[in-house]
Amino acid sequence: MAQFEQLHSSVPGIASVIERMRAFSSARPPTGGAEDGVAVFNRIYLTVTETVRRQIDGGAFPDRPAAATLDVRFAERYLSAVDAAAAGERTPDCWHPLFQYRHHPGVRPLQFALSGINAHIGHDLPLAVMDTCRTLGCAPPDLEDEFDRVGDLLLMLEERIREDLMPGPDLLELADPLTHLFGSWSLERAREAAWSTALVLWRLREVPLLAEEFRRRLDAGAGLVGRFLLTPCR
Repeated sequence: MAQFEQLHSSVPGIASVIERMRAFSSARPPTGGAEDGVAVFNRIYLTVTETVRRQIDGGAFPDRPAAATLDVRFAERYLSAVDAAAAGERTPDCWHPLFQYRHHPGVRPLQFALSGINAHIGHDLPLAVMDTCRTLGCAPPDLEDEFDRVGDLLLMLEERIREDLMPGPDLLELADPLTHLFGSWSLERAREAAWSTALVLWRLREVPLLAEEFRRRLDAGAGLVGRFLLTPCR
């Protein structure tokens, strides 16, 4: 009964974050022909979140409440950054480059997508694992199957990004540096690092000062990589 109650308290949360992402997409007007970089990431992330919801509803996850909670806690980290930016507040360091350069005319959609994914997986995902553990009263190893299955869905992003955001053959001069950029950042490696980071954070939870210092360094490091990913290509 407890698991059933958890499921029904968590799954509607996925519907809520999906609606917030859809609302963000519909609220972003074109800006002088330049595509909003945050909207680029939001569009991709919305697709992934909708896929995760279908997979959960279809029984693809052995522990549906855990999968739903992890997905919601993960999305909330990104949506909190969106809310902070909308309020004129500073976002976490990992998200700062994307929001700062979101309208830069020399940055391509592929770069916006990679910068957002880098922030979300490199910083938000291990923290979402910790959030989920606190919510469900479990430890990271209890979530490993759900983490891996969500990660497998995230890996599908690479092909989708390549198909949707890489320049066509009419932009070969631009496509060459972007191809190198795309190949220099690995979503799979980032996911593996996120899991290792979550395990470290779990061990540090009884040393709050050290845990916070570790988190701040993680945030700053993800922000540095995100800024490099947004180096203008023209």
